[in-house]
Amino acid sequence: MSLNVDVPAPPELEEMDPNDYEDAEVVGDTDYKREEIEQLLRDGAWEEAFTDWAARTDLDEDDFAIVTDLALLREFDFFWDSFAERVGYHAPGIPEDWKERNYHPDLDSWGSVSAINAGLTELGQTVCDVLKDEYITWETEYEAPDDLPDFD
Repeated sequence: MSLNVDVPAPPELEEMDPNDYEDAEVVGDTDYKREEIEQLLRDGAWEEAFTDWAARTDLDEDDFAIVTDLALLREFDFFWDSFAERVGYHAPGIPEDWKERNYHPDLDSWGSVSAINAGLTELGQTVCDVLKDEYITWETEYEAPDDLPDFD
C-alpha cells in the first residue's frame, strides 16, 4: 500500500531532554545536535524519508488527514545519541484515552488509532535511518566518565 499525499514541512525541533520521554533513553551527557539535525531535515532528509515511508506505509489518506488535523508531525523530536552513535527519536501518537477525550471527530476505532501510532513510529525510524545513512557525517568519540569502577 502507499500513501499519496504531499510531503509536509519537517518538524521544528525543540530543546528537550530525551530522557523525559517514556520511549527514549540517552546515557550520559551529550550534545543532542538538534540544530544540525533540523538543518539536515530541511536540506532534504525529511522529504527523502517521508517519500520512502509514504511509498510503503499501511496508513491511508483518511488516517493521515487525522494526523494532519492534529498537527502530530510537528511533535516529532529527533536528537543525536552520541553514546550509541545513533539518531534517536520520539514519535507523537494518539493517547489511550482518545475516546473519552473526543480527541478527533473522525477518529472512531482502535484500528485507526493503532494504524496512526504504528505509522508514526515507522516514519520516525525511517527518518533516523535516512539521517544516519545518508546525511550525518560527524563522528562522535565517546569518552567514558572518570568514575567508572576499575575491574582489574
